[in-house]
Amino acid sequence: MRGYAALLAIIGWSTVILQFYLILRNRTESVEETVVRFFSFFTILTNMLVALCSTVLWLRPGAGGGSWLYFLSKPATLTAVAVYITVVGLVYNILLRLLWDPQGLEQLVDESLHTVIPSLFILFWLIFVPKGGLQWRDVPAWLIYPFVYTCWIMIRGAVSGWYPYPFIDLTKISTQEVLVNAGAVLVSFLLFSLLLVGVGKLGKR
Repeated sequence: MRGYAALLAIIGWSTVILQFYLILRNRTESVEETVVRFFSFFTILTNMLVALCSTVLWLRPGAGGGSWLYFLSKPATLTAVAVYITVVGLVYNILLRLLWDPQGLEQLVDESLHTVIPSLFILFWLIFVPKGGLQWRDVPAWLIYPFVYTCWIMIRGAVSGWYPYPFIDLTKISTQEVLVNAGAVLVSFLLFSLLLVGVGKLGKR
């Protein structure tokens, strides 16, 4: 498991750092605004979560029960991250892929963030993460992160006029459409959370 976690950590951090370099190189706004926008993408935040959890499993797999390192290596936490990165991959490949055509290094980074890392982490979850202790009551806590993120980008977008994703961009589509789209994405988090807990319970049986 540690070898797989090491691979995920190295790919994850390398990809995020490369994306940070590219967004700074191609920026059209100030450095400060560009940095804020970079960390306003759910894709970036979630890939960082994957890299962070993988790093802990690689370097500190036996972290004590009272530390935040232990929290990042808990099966429930890893399952939540699997849900998040699954939605990242699906939303991009179903809704966003055709909206732009990256080339060269940008294409490599794009594929890594939205396809390679999600696929590798889902496979990691299937093979290595203990699932027998997953509970239905875990699910509401897993939804806090995407819900808070959605609230944050909507508030910041209303102030700045910039939104990270077109399906929640109030400058281009109606409030009703934004609410429907945001609601659909949040429901997808719920459904995938229930699915993974269900897989865990079936495996236990």
